[in-house]
Formats: sequence, structure tokens, C-alpha cells
Amino acid sequence: MNFLSTTILLFLVIDPLGNIPIFLAALRQVPESRRAYIALRECLIAFGILVLFMIFGQFFLQTLRLSETSLGIAGGIILFLIAVRMIFPTSDHLFGPLAGAEPLLFPLAVPTIAGPSALATILLLASRNPERFWMTLGALAVSMTLTTLILISAEIIAKMVGRRVITALERLMGLILTAVAVEMFLQGVRTFVKSLR
Repeated sequence: MNFLSTTILLFLVIDPLGNIPIFLAALRQVPESRRAYIALRECLIAFGILVLFMIFGQFFLQTLRLSETSLGIAGGIILFLIAVRMIFPTSDHLFGPLAGAEPLLFPLAVPTIAGPSALATILLLASRNPERFWMTLGALAVSMTLTTLILISAEIIAKMVGRRVITALERLMGLILTAVAVEMFLQGVRTFVKSLR
């Protein structure tokens, strides 16, 4: 994958547009003057967690004795399930009441931004192409910058376009992500079949 395709993949997996309703709900009790700061802070925390997964991804695979082929197939399945949920959303994404009025780490940084799909994807990219570490890091930085800008402007975007448009865009991104997931799964299967010959 090149820089642009990696950036698009990470952006789709992080799904900032789909996370706008969650951000709005989580920050409802927070004063308006602090919402942008909290969104920035949570995005920075999520970025740090994803970078840690990038750096220690290969060690993680070696410790658990996982092959890149199995991770590729599993990553494709996980992405497919996430994409299906984006296309056919359910109401069980809510994380219950927060302990305090101002969220920290949970539920915004994890698992809303740095969720299982994002962690699995960044781990897969880092383990498959360790020589492209800086390219993947740059793609992650760009996708997280876009995510941060979108989530900081969540209220403005929601008022401008309306929730129906946001939902439609999320489902469109889910459709694109479905194709990416199938391709990732097929690549893993092809690699596995070649290893049997």
C-alpha cells in the first residue's frame, strides 16, 4: 500500500464522522469552552496508543507466535465486521454513563478513536511492512490530524449538514471499507495457499 491508500484506510477505520454522535453525547455535560480542548486531548492520547502499537507490533506478534498471514486474515474479518456495523448501525455502541462530567481516555480516546479495528489495522500494517514504518507513521499522523479537526468541529458539522447526512457518509465509508476488508482477507488467503505448495 502507498501513502495515500494507507491514509485513506486508517481514516476509514478510525471513522471520525461516525464518531461525531458519540462525541456530542459524551461532551454534553462539559462546558462549551472546554470541548475543543478535550477533543484535542483525546485525539492525542489515541494517537499515542496507536503509535505504541506500531512500534511494538512485531514484538507482540512474536510473543504470541502469530504469523502475518493469520493476522492478515483476522484483520480482514475484523474490518469486514466493523464495515457491516457502519452500514447497518446498532444502538449498542453507547458506553453507559460516565463517572465524571469530563471524560478522560474512556470512552473517547479508547475505544471510540483507538478502537479494536484501528489497533488491529495499525498492527497489521506495521508487521507486514516494517521497512515502511515512517510512511505508515506519516499516514497515521495525517489521518489523525483530519480526525482531530473533524471531532473538534463536531457540533458545527452536525448543525451544518444534519445527522442524516453524517449517517449517509458513514454508511458510504462502511461500503468502501467492506471492499478493503475483502481484499485484505483474500491477500491473506493467497499467501496461505502459496505457503502450502
